[in-house]
Amino acid sequence: MKVSPDKTALILTGGGARAAYQVGVLGAIRELLPEAARNPFPIICGTSAGAINAASLACSAEHFGEGVRSLQEVWGGFHARHVYRADALGIGASGLNWLSAFMFGWLFRHSPRSLLDNAPLRRLLEHNLDFRRIDAAIDSGALYAVSITASGYLSGNSVSFFQAAPEAETWKRTHRAGARVKLNVDHLLASSAIPFIFPAVKIHREYFGDGSMRQLAPVSPAIHLGAERILVVGAGRMADEKERKRGDVYPSLAQIAGHAMSSIFLDSLHVDLERLQRINHTVSAIPAEIREQAGLPLRRIETLVIAPSQRLDYMAARHVKSLPWPVRALLRGIGATSKNGSALASYLLFEQSYTRALMELGYTDTMSRRGEVSAFLDIR
Repeated sequence: MKVSPDKTALILTGGGARAAYQVGVLGAIRELLPEAARNPFPIICGTSAGAINAASLACSAEHFGEGVRSLQEVWGGFHARHVYRADALGIGASGLNWLSAFMFGWLFRHSPRSLLDNAPLRRLLEHNLDFRRIDAAIDSGALYAVSITASGYLSGNSVSFFQAAPEAETWKRTHRAGARVKLNVDHLLASSAIPFIFPAVKIHREYFGDGSMRQLAPVSPAIHLGAERILVVGAGRMADEKERKRGDVYPSLAQIAGHAMSSIFLDSLHVDLERLQRINHTVSAIPAEIREQAGLPLRRIETLVIAPSQRLDYMAARHVKSLPWPVRALLRGIGATSKNGSALASYLLFEQSYTRALMELGYTDTMSRRGEVSAFLDIR
């Protein structure tokens, strides 16, 4: 495996509307850079909503600052209707579709594809992203590789679709693989297809859904592509231990769904980072000459994690009223507008009051660690 000359990678994780936090982090990094045009991340890896941000950065890799500004404009002006049909007719049709499937599916053998129709997101991506610029950025040296991870519903494999310099190699491990492709909108929609919420997307012979599902090693695509330093931007608090309380009320559907989504989007990242720390410790204990003599292809991977300092579900509870009334009515029916069920809303709240609050939090969290970030990225 060949390593890129500059080995710094950026990993943008999943989380639906929570990915606005990543844009705030990127805005702070742009301000810290002495040259806003220079892309500090030649390797960019994205999953779920983070895949959309990753692809946008890759398309603008020849001018990092412009790419970040474009993301700020989109996320700062977001409304739910830009991502999924939020009108009464669209929400009502979806609800009736699911109701009829539950009641009469045995008769018509009809299965609804998703709770929400994300056709507006496809139009937004097609309008804003020019995927031809990825090859141009790779040819100019501004970008080495970009990967987008999705989960195959038939195979159960986590596939990282990547576009990279010629020397980058594909890989195959247990339940995960790297496939060289020409990225397009379908890869982004597949990676961000939250189960049950958004429809799966067919790529080649298989339907793919949200890349966070069954992604046992979220950091591995960056490592396979040659990274030796990795900045990870999370979508939830890394140390969010909740005090155990007595619960006499049965959890709402939204509470259960939010718990499931947190497991999909957050847990595997925590485990993978812990695994990486243990490997780093082991590698550090083995002298370099012994590793070389034994032919051990091990190297230390330096990591920095930036994650929200506040509970995003609690933030979402303060902004849920900004959603269009048909969406609020849908979420209220399953308990997602209450504080206990707001975790689900935090993934679907594509409204500018919430996304701007997340961007501000991401900016503030990063600037509070500016010395650490500057040292990690070798900013002088």
